[in-house]
Amino acid sequence: MDPNGEEGERVNMVKKAKKCLELSEDESEAVSRIVFPAQRLGESSIYDVFSLRGIRVDRAEPGLVVCTLKVPPRLTDRAGNLAKGAIANLVDIVGASVAYIHGLPMNVSVDITVSYMSTAKLDEELEITSKRLGRRGGYSGVIVLLRNKATGEIIAEGRHSMFRPAAKL
Repeated sequence: MDPNGEEGERVNMVKKAKKCLELSEDESEAVSRIVFPAQRLGESSIYDVFSLRGIRVDRAEPGLVVCTLKVPPRLTDRAGNLAKGAIANLVDIVGASVAYIHGLPMNVSVDITVSYMSTAKLDEELEITSKRLGRRGGYSGVIVLLRNKATGEIIAEGRHSMFRPAAKL
């Protein structure tokens, strides 16, 4: 037996985690009403519409992409801050846009690291800057900064490593 009660504490934590992840009847009903139409080639997916809608590309040149995003309600957590997962997603997508080369296979993410420095509130405008740090063979590295456009405060800094597999002939 566990004299320190660690096993009981672990079981208790698992129960709390399960309870936290449970949906209420209203939430479950709302989710069941969502319709996901089949995606056709060239159309935006539900993922694109949900996570990327509202991003404005302000500047794009080889090795640099600068975007603006006003924090929408759909990307906030319960405290009204831009959700950490949404930040990581922005690092992934905006970071990959710098390494994209038309006509070649898509990059595969090797590593994404995000340092969360501050929070961004609902309706705050963010500047998202992605810069390629380097490329060697099929491997690319980028840095992505999310900054509050009004104050200049850094919200997060992400580093994204990608690999482009060889194109099949």
